[in-house]
Amino acid sequence: MGETPHVLVVGGGATGTGIARDLAMRGLDVTLAERGPLASGATGRMHGLLHSGARYAVADPESARACIAENDVLRSIADHCIDDTGGLFVQHPDDPPEYLDRKREACRECSIPVEELSGREAREREPNLSKDVSRALAVPDGAVDPYRLTVANATSAQRHGADILPGTPVTNLETDDDGIASATLRSNDATSTVDVEYVVNAAGAWAPDIAALAGIDVSTRPTKGALVLTDVESATVVNRCRPKAEGDILVPHGTRAVLGATDVPVEDPDEFPTNDDEIELLFEELEPVVPALENAQAIETFWGVRPLFDPAKDGAVAGDITRGFTVLDHERRDDCPGMSTVVGGKFTTHRQMAEAVSDHVCASFGLDRECETASTPLPGGGGTPELASFPVEPPIPEWS
Repeated sequence: MGETPHVLVVGGGATGTGIARDLAMRGLDVTLAERGPLASGATGRMHGLLHSGARYAVADPESARACIAENDVLRSIADHCIDDTGGLFVQHPDDPPEYLDRKREACRECSIPVEELSGREAREREPNLSKDVSRALAVPDGAVDPYRLTVANATSAQRHGADILPGTPVTNLETDDDGIASATLRSNDATSTVDVEYVVNAAGAWAPDIAALAGIDVSTRPTKGALVLTDVESATVVNRCRPKAEGDILVPHGTRAVLGATDVPVEDPDEFPTNDDEIELLFEELEPVVPALENAQAIETFWGVRPLFDPAKDGAVAGDITRGFTVLDHERRDDCPGMSTVVGGKFTTHRQMAEAVSDHVCASFGLDRECETASTPLPGGGGTPELASFPVEPPIPEWS
């Protein structure tokens, strides 16, 4: 092993680019390989919500606390990617009235700023709300541009010496007695083999495929989520205040709004049915609180696949996973040194995930390198250099 370990990060979403950035800032030699454009997996197929954590405060307080902490960090380092819309959890007659009180107290216990509003006060903030809304909770949700933030991470990583290779699938991982030895990459129908001393598998729902290249079994529970971009203009994020259900959130993006989401298990993240019934469900569930949706146009429909993971049977080194994340240490778990897999998590907590993975990688090499990503602004904002040009999955029309 040389003085500077060479780490291959597989996956070009927010988490993968965040890991590449963190490791490169710590002085490691980093290559990131993504089979398609950047943000072409779950990162580019989300509703664009910057979580306050309120969504999880009742059922998953650990994830809620992580979200509000990272919400603050991202507003500090990536304000140019965020629209500070605020968010409302609204009480409708069809939803359990006591749940709003539970949500309010749970938010306070998780240190999430929360303010109770009357129906009238809520409609002053969001005129689209139904007159049937009697109460609401205001929380610091926001809207985020996932494409711009992912490219900002990749740009920062590149400027710290990382090689960022979109359109470059990993086709093989070679192991020897010491663990991972090399990786085969394909680009423009040409293949090349690169020596690596560590592989971070951040391929999301495709993590099992990458693990299998090294003879490792990683089982995820991918679920698809349907979303629809509409022509409704909204001032704030709107959530139905009820236990987690399908079709309970609207996220504004400029003059458009994204409705989400469904939650349906799938076997293959590349091949799954997309049903109009799922889109209809989103409108049916959200029209009672936002009546303007009755006459809204569906501009674009899309589906994302969440890389959910059940850690009960695995040795996790981070996270206690519901909507949290897990880092699998394949040396300890599978007797394969030089490789780890990160699964689960959320876009809002991608930087925290990257920090945990990078801590783990550095520890495996006996390196004491501090994380600086929480205090270093991402490029592309005021006073920082512009973003590099990387191919990304084409943004949803008028996303921002």
